[in-house]
Amino acid sequence: MSRPTDDVKNWMHMFRWIVKLIRDEYEIDEAVLTRTAVLESDCGLMIEQIESLLATIADSFELSFPDNTLDEIIKLEELCMLAAWLKGLYKRPEFISAAFDARCRAMNAACV
Repeated sequence: MSRPTDDVKNWMHMFRWIVKLIRDEYEIDEAVLTRTAVLESDCGLMIEQIESLLATIADSFELSFPDNTLDEIIKLEELCMLAAWLKGLYKRPEFISAAFDARCRAMNAACV
């Protein structure tokens, strides 16, 4: 399900957009949704919910997450940085592997 993204102009806007999405979809208190929050243990999201979250982000921002994205991201900040990079709003995140980088670039023209 696509959501409006007109106000997302940089990685911090992306972070806020994703926080609101998690808050609204999964009724998680925003106080828990910090940059260092681990998606599963701190936020309480199950793998299926994180996959649904990725699908909504991908659909809303017209980007593609490669297979095994959940092997590369653990924290909320990592998800936001990755999504912002795939959309061309942020530099390449340092935490991703070279192989994952190549898959991302092959699927998303906006990666810089």
